[in-house]
Amino acid sequence: MKDETRLTRLGRPHDARGLVNPGVERGSTILAPSAAQLYDFPPGMPHYGRVGLETQSALREALSGLQGGAGCALTSSGLLANTLAIMTVVEAGGSVLAADCIYGPVRSFLLNTLPRFGVTAQFFAPRMGAEIGDLITSDTQAILLESPGSLTMELQDIPAITKVARDKGVATIIDDTWSAGLTMKPLALGVDLAAQSLTKYVGGHSDLLMGAVIARDEAMAQRLQTTECAFGIHTAPDDAYLALRGFRSMALRMQRSEATSLVLADWLATRPEVGAIRHPVRTDHPDHAIFKRDFTGGCGLFAVEMPGWDVAMSERFLDALDIFGLGFSWGGYESLAIHCDPQLRRSATAHKHEGALIRFSCGLEAPEDLIADMEKGFAALG
Repeated sequence: MKDETRLTRLGRPHDARGLVNPGVERGSTILAPSAAQLYDFPPGMPHYGRVGLETQSALREALSGLQGGAGCALTSSGLLANTLAIMTVVEAGGSVLAADCIYGPVRSFLLNTLPRFGVTAQFFAPRMGAEIGDLITSDTQAILLESPGSLTMELQDIPAITKVARDKGVATIIDDTWSAGLTMKPLALGVDLAAQSLTKYVGGHSDLLMGAVIARDEAMAQRLQTTECAFGIHTAPDDAYLALRGFRSMALRMQRSEATSLVLADWLATRPEVGAIRHPVRTDHPDHAIFKRDFTGGCGLFAVEMPGWDVAMSERFLDALDIFGLGFSWGGYESLAIHCDPQLRRSATAHKHEGALIRFSCGLEAPEDLIADMEKGFAALG
């Protein structure tokens, strides 16, 4: 079956009642059938509410099934999904190689928190492929990817990197929020742990904070589950229900957002104020060949260079917008815009772009209205 069909079928109830959605089960205590079973619950039966009940189990099944994974952990945010994946595979004395385009809070975790556990981090050029093998040492325990990077839209050569990593016994992790595990299958490309923010396209309505990590094989799934339990991670059943509901319509929303983003990108390309357009789906993107090979589609998130702009000009443009909201999330029904320069951080390579970098997340509004809104922004510059 096509993914669009699988989205409607994965994670549905298996009982005979005929319900097409799982129930929302709220509970902490689960009574044991007998004293003998208090410390030995029947296989497959949860022993405590923290590990999740029917609602969370249905969401885990759906997310893992979409990617062909062996297991899934749920977290309270996309950031925690990334940090959980990292903590699953590192230990004191180790080191992490991370793409220089990763999400800012994950970068902060690598630089400010991991060293307290005896783990160091090194960053590599995001467009690096098999040559990453030159950076791997005996201390390297994990390689962290984000393809494309959610600000700069740089893609990594995932199959090349994962092959080198497997040959050297190094685990690979990806922040796969941009594709939501739908338009790209990182586990099939060799990644060991695929993390994503369910807040974005899975939730889809800007009313949910949640993340997930999907493991490629049984051994990694067991390590992931052990770490998840050790940290006491729990997600609420009501939130899991919202994520599962958004999961059903995700393909349609992503297709609409992608189509709108391409209309806007084509229009922006005609504007004299605009420089390079950073949209992996467009043929003028420097990594478009990788996109065509590894992805079946895109989404509504892209960035644009504005030559000659400084932060003040970016702020004037953004403040003139009415339909585009100014916010740090994306993947919801509403369109958003931010200026990226205040948060760009690089370690391995200098990030080169002309002027300012503006990021747009396209929602479900009419493209014509969004274009008219952008025209207001340009008009405000005089």
